[in-house]
Amino acid sequence: MPDTGYLALFLVGLLGGTHCVGMCGGIVGALSMGAPARWSMLLSYNAGRIISYSAAGAIAGALGAASLGLEGQVPARLILYFFANLMLVALGFYLLGVTRALAFTERVGQNLWRVLQPLTKRFLPARTMSQAFPLGLLWGWLPCGLVYSALASSLSAGSAGRGALMMLAFGLGTLPNLLLAGIVLARLNEFVRRPAVRMFSGLLVLGFGLYGFLGLARLLGWI
Repeated sequence: MPDTGYLALFLVGLLGGTHCVGMCGGIVGALSMGAPARWSMLLSYNAGRIISYSAAGAIAGALGAASLGLEGQVPARLILYFFANLMLVALGFYLLGVTRALAFTERVGQNLWRVLQPLTKRFLPARTMSQAFPLGLLWGWLPCGLVYSALASSLSAGSAGRGALMMLAFGLGTLPNLLLAGIVLARLNEFVRRPAVRMFSGLLVLGFGLYGFLGLARLLGWI
């Protein structure tokens, strides 16, 4: 995956913020209610969530890199590259308003979430940083089409480290929406909902994916 993948995933996280708020907004709103002291809990929760994203990215990057060490690594590399750019195209369509473009990915993690969800009850209601941080770690594995599609792109990162960085970029993109939930969320939502903003970002991410397909076609000698 070229370095444009970092920017693409950051934009997906940032512009997909309304989806993130829908998935995590209730918990974030509860953590941010009240005094400024709640900021420490909000930061702890989001730190845990982004660490989980990065860990998942590292696993995906390592799995992708391991597959390249198997016999027939050139086809494997091409398949991973194709799949990663296919996910960028799907994410681009999502930002353009095709909201069901990522729905199929949410079924992938349902079994894992059934195991993890009961563990979240140990930290609810979260009243301290020591409760908010592990809650974020667990909530980072919540089945989410936006997260899983970004994660699929990190399969082609080439290493665990690059995979982690790709998901870190995505996680940082989601941060403004969740960190500011209940504070300036209305204004931020108004901005990211603007048709021109979503159109530009969707076309940009879609363009990254199509550019990747163009590079793949050149590599295969089709053009």
